[in-house]
Amino acid sequence: MSNEFGYIPESPEQSFGNNKGIFTPTDIYDLTRADKYTNYGQLELIETQTFSGVSTVDFTSIDESTYNVHFMTLNNIQHTGGLDTTMIQLYESGVLETASVYQYGHQYNEAGGSNGELRSTGLNRIYWSYNNNGTTQDARDSENGYIYFYNLGDSTKYSFTTHQELFTDFGAMKMSFGSGVLPQASTVDGIRLIMNNGENTSGTASLYGIKEYS
Repeated sequence: MSNEFGYIPESPEQSFGNNKGIFTPTDIYDLTRADKYTNYGQLELIETQTFSGVSTVDFTSIDESTYNVHFMTLNNIQHTGGLDTTMIQLYESGVLETASVYQYGHQYNEAGGSNGELRSTGLNRIYWSYNNNGTTQDARDSENGYIYFYNLGDSTKYSFTTHQELFTDFGAMKMSFGSGVLPQASTVDGIRLIMNNGENTSGTASLYGIKEYS
């Protein structure tokens, strides 16, 4: 590690919100690792899971007391069991909420011109994708996108999600976006991705925390 951080022979004390000097890439890397480089909203990886032949994927160590906002990326999600959908459920204090208490609104558009919406004030999960016929019909088909989660660790607030995803179905492009809420003030300490049909889903999901500073 460089002790100078842009200064010779003496370097000023560095801290978040108070960086002085001309920094090399190595300086920035070292300061970031030491939590001393000003970089608002940086992503910090919590866990990556690569899976195959499953119907659910659980993230049960999400550092909810550290992060108020979580960010999940989903890459190359493929369903081999036919018509399927990827959705979200949440754990409250270690207990999976499966009752029809979730609310969501979801809009979709397709390259062929179709569009529409899905919505509910009482479902047992939140939609991320919708009606993907899967690789049984076309081996190239996959889902890709992201989800933001808000207030998961705050027991005084509801837990919200926003999301966007893009996928191909029979080789045709489809996209959707939407939001959801678990309208219960509770501590959410886990996230489940659940498939609507079958046990034949593969892909990669990564969960990050978005760092905040007071």
